Amino acid sequence: MKVLPVLAETLEAIVPPDPRYLDQARSRLDSLTKPLGSLGRLEPLAAQIYAIRSGTIQLQLKKGVYVFAADHGVTCEGVSSYPREVTAQMVQNFLDGGAAINVLARLQQADLTVVDVGVDADFSAVAALHSAKVRYGSRNLLREPAMSPEELSSALEVGLHVAHMANDRGQDLLAVGEMGIGNTTAASAITAMLTGQQIANVTGRGAGLDAAGRNTKLHIIRKALKRHFPDAVSKPKPIPDPIDVLRCVGGLEIAAMTGFILGAASFRKAIVCDGFISTSAAALAYAMAPHIKGYLIAGHCSEEPGHRHLLRYIGIPAVLNLGMRLGEGTGAVLAMPIIESALHLYSKMATFASAGVSEAEA
Repeated sequence: MKVLPVLAETLEAIVPPDPRYLDQARSRLDSLTKPLGSLGRLEPLAAQIYAIRSGTIQLQLKKGVYVFAADHGVTCEGVSSYPREVTAQMVQNFLDGGAAINVLARLQQADLTVVDVGVDADFSAVAALHSAKVRYGSRNLLREPAMSPEELSSALEVGLHVAHMANDRGQDLLAVGEMGIGNTTAASAITAMLTGQQIANVTGRGAGLDAAGRNTKLHIIRKALKRHFPDAVSKPKPIPDPIDVLRCVGGLEIAAMTGFILGAASFRKAIVCDGFISTSAAALAYAMAPHIKGYLIAGHCSEEPGHRHLLRYIGIPAVLNLGMRLGEGTGAVLAMPIIESALHLYSKMATFASAGVSEAEA
């Protein structure tokens, strides 16, 4: 894999959580007043956070939500049922506080930051907006690479900078979301390349395409991959370099999320991915630095078919499965109280010894 200069220092700084802390956490979980494993997925969640925090549990987590927004040049090919202008309109809705992610972030007391990395519009300066525009939308991935090498480096650098911001803010639990009309096309192309799955297996209807619209989308993705990766399409393995995949068929917000996830892992933060798009960024980051797996939590499993393949590729289970496909970080934020519940159970339940309860016989 080629290592871009902008990523070199961050990649070197990423180390996996120490497995000794996982062992310590599992030992305590097995000592709590319950049948072994009876808390299901809550147990490995608690152990994962304990290991990420190097053997400590903090019950009052400081939570941050980062929504990365950009437009996609491929929308001119008819791959979305919504016009390109909706990206900017929804970003304004985020800034006005009226979107689903605003409601959930307020409910969970999570600080929301919207990152404009490539929206085809300009916005007034407000506290919730981090303006870091690389260009006004990615290029049309059907006709040319979605980003030039310089644009890719700049978008990755935006994500790394935002990870530094989150660390400076002392945030412990980070949700990653996005907004960008046309981005399921990019995510489907990325997924096909990373997983080796057939394009039809990883491509859904996005924000509501009918059958004819999905067929158009499939056709566009197939032609784009044949243009950029002719050998990989006919022989799916080994996969192309993840940097090339991201540059050719990704998007500015996907690149920024990739940088953010890598940066957050280097700071040893728990990272909660949202749906299909943010998990495509996590999968790219995983392909570049497999050690990040120990920091990743899948907030939910989207209805987009490619999401399941990405979760399987990384090897992480979803916390929730609610039939959602909204994006924005909503599924990630919904998982936050589940994660916090796991930590409270880990910390506050009595052990068999402390409660004077008999353990199961061997």
